[in-house]
This record gives sequence, structure tokens and C-alpha cells, in this order.
Amino acid sequence: MLSAIFQNRAVFQCVKYAVYLALLNNVYLFLLVEIESAAALNTSVTSLASMFQIFSTTIDTAAWLVLLIFFELETYVLSDQTLRGFTGRIIRLTRGMCLATICVACWGYFAEFYSLLASKPLDPMYCGMVNDSWSLLTDLDQYEPLLVNVCGQGDWLVLTNYERVLAAPELLQSAIWLAATDFINAAAWILVVVVLEVEVRSVLAMRGPGALSGGLIYPFKLFLYFILLAAAVYWGFEGDLLDFWDAILWLFAFFVIERNVVSWREEADLLGG
Repeated sequence: MLSAIFQNRAVFQCVKYAVYLALLNNVYLFLLVEIESAAALNTSVTSLASMFQIFSTTIDTAAWLVLLIFFELETYVLSDQTLRGFTGRIIRLTRGMCLATICVACWGYFAEFYSLLASKPLDPMYCGMVNDSWSLLTDLDQYEPLLVNVCGQGDWLVLTNYERVLAAPELLQSAIWLAATDFINAAAWILVVVVLEVEVRSVLAMRGPGALSGGLIYPFKLFLYFILLAAAVYWGFEGDLLDFWDAILWLFAFFVIERNVVSWREEADLLGG
């Protein structure tokens, strides 16, 4: 089934752009999730840093989508002659800005992970002060108003880096693992882009592919994609279906870009030969 799709150029193009549209829809879905999370925590954007921390996933996904489109233009749509001119410089400048945004969003993932690490047991002497102005962590980026009386009802942890937030120990641990996975996944994707950037510049410079397709580059890329696939599988097992679906779409999208780079390199070798 998949081989038939890849061999049929028209069908493959339709599937490819359908995936790109699905990724655009995911930007909207992540925005809804993070707006709801910010509302539950009674937080608002007070600085650029807080904006990246509150809306890290939305900003990250949007920047990745722009980056993906420019990789598609560079490796499939535009000619080498066009890419060596002013248009190519604009594309690389925009891609560099996107990569900088992605790096800041990656910091946002780390900041969220780090914030979840600070907690302390709820002191029974103060549990009477916990009321419906507090929030309850139910999952990563998911909170709901505290509607139960926590006094004498199990163990609770106070998240000290958040304002009036409680969590059950097992749910907090799950959220920490998910936050760590978000950060590792984001860092791995950044490294994938760095490697792709090196490959793209190599083709444009018309250098031989030997140093890039062999040596450490190819196994390093396989290792990175293994990490990304493992993160997707973990999200699936954790029931985080939106992140799982988004990860699968991105893996397919960058498989397309990798396929474009291979074809582009082969074409450059033929012209150079």
C-alpha cells in the first residue's frame, strides 16, 4: 500500500500536502489546549519569556510548519539557480529565524519540565486554606478547578513553581515524564534540522555527497529518528493522542524532505558528472 503511494507521483503529492494541512490544523488544536491550560491556571502573558512558556507547543509547531514549507521549496519546488540567488538568501534567513524560534520554544519545554520538579507535600495544618481558587493537575498542560476537599483524602503535592496548584504524586510523575519527553523530542528535531541544513548547503555548493552520506552523519540521523519514533510511541502508550498524531505526521513530513534531499543530491551528481 505505502509503496504504491510512493511510486504514484500524483497520489504521493496529494498525500504529502494533506499531511501538511493536517499539521496546520494541529497548530490550531495545540493553541486551544494551551489557552484552556492558561485559563485554568489564571495565568497570562506578561513578557516574551512567559509567552514562550505558556504557548511553547503552539509557537514550536507553527515555526516548524514554516520551516517545513521552506525545506519543501528548497529541496523540491525551486531550481538550484533560484536558490543560489536572492530568493535562496531570503529562504535561508527565514529558516534561520524559524530555527531560532524553535530553540526558544525548546527552552520553554525545558522550563516547563523544570517547573514541575519543584513540589512539596501538602501540610495537613494548612489544608483548610485550600479552596476552589486552587487548581488540580490532571495531566501535562491540563488543569481543572479543585472541587474536592483534600483534607484527609490521600497524599497531595503542592507545585511550588505554580500559583495554587495541587497534584496527586502519580499524576505529577506522569506529567514530569511527558514534559521530559517533550524537551528531548524538541532537541532531537533541532539536531535533525542542523544535519539537513548541512546536507542542503552541500548540494547547493555542488560538493560530493560521500562525506555526508557515510561516516557519522547517516547513523547519527538514524539515532535521532529512533528517538523521535520512541517519543511518538511513548505518547501513544500514555494516551496522549494529539502529541502521538502530531509526531507521526512530522515523521512522515520529514521522510518526504529526506526523500527530496536524496533525489536532489542524485540529480546534482548527474549534472556534476
